[in-house]
Amino acid sequence: MKKPPQNYWLMKSEPDSFSIADLSKRLHQTEHWDGVRNYQARNMMRDDMKVGDQIFFYHSNCDVPGIVGIMEVVKEGYPDFSAFDPDDHHFDPKSDAANPRWIMVDVKYVKTLSRTITLRELKAKTELTDLALVRRGNRLSIMPISQQHWDFILALE
Repeated sequence: MKKPPQNYWLMKSEPDSFSIADLSKRLHQTEHWDGVRNYQARNMMRDDMKVGDQIFFYHSNCDVPGIVGIMEVVKEGYPDFSAFDPDDHHFDPKSDAANPRWIMVDVKYVKTLSRTITLRELKAKTELTDLALVRRGNRLSIMPISQQHWDFILALE
């Protein structure tokens, strides 16, 4: 029997870079979530994300930003190898394989939502006023979601 997730998350990606459709087409529908270059987000991936955690996939920086799907953590934080590759656009010359600066997790596609739950719609819901995503100035690419917010957002689909 599968145990319930320990945590709920939201992870952002620009659909032109990597979309829910891209994830659904990957071999085994699994991919590493690399390129996170924010210390707070890195710390959450390193310290808090656990196998089985559920994640909202959020398309950002596009015509209609919003939640488009669900993923699951299938491998906990490990060094982000893109930071060590000078040919990769996520290369960080200050990162060292012996003492890695950046972390990634592996995620697996769960489903594409039947519709995009837009940022505009989320901002209009008084039940979500304390959700980090709808707070002004929030730029984190990874954020925790309470189970209460998770359940409420899923009910919007």
